[in-house]
Amino acid sequence: MKQQERLRWRCRRGMLELDLLLQRFLEQYASQLDEAQLKMFETLLSLPDNELWDIITSKKETTNEHLRPLIKLLQQI
Repeated sequence: MKQQERLRWRCRRGMLELDLLLQRFLEQYASQLDEAQLKMFETLLSLPDNELWDIITSKKETTNEHLRPLIKLLQQI
């Protein structure tokens, strides 16, 4: 449970749209994600706001192939 609380805190960003999207994602998918996917989500959260937003909105592609399934889930929100 502590990991989800930490992730929820890290979802608070400087961009309101990103805040809302990431928090909705956690509400919808956090209980379904395995340990590896949660680590990938943490990797996404380490990106700067604008870069993360551009990846989620398909303005930019990620170079990390392992993140693509998680990004596709984020894009469905």
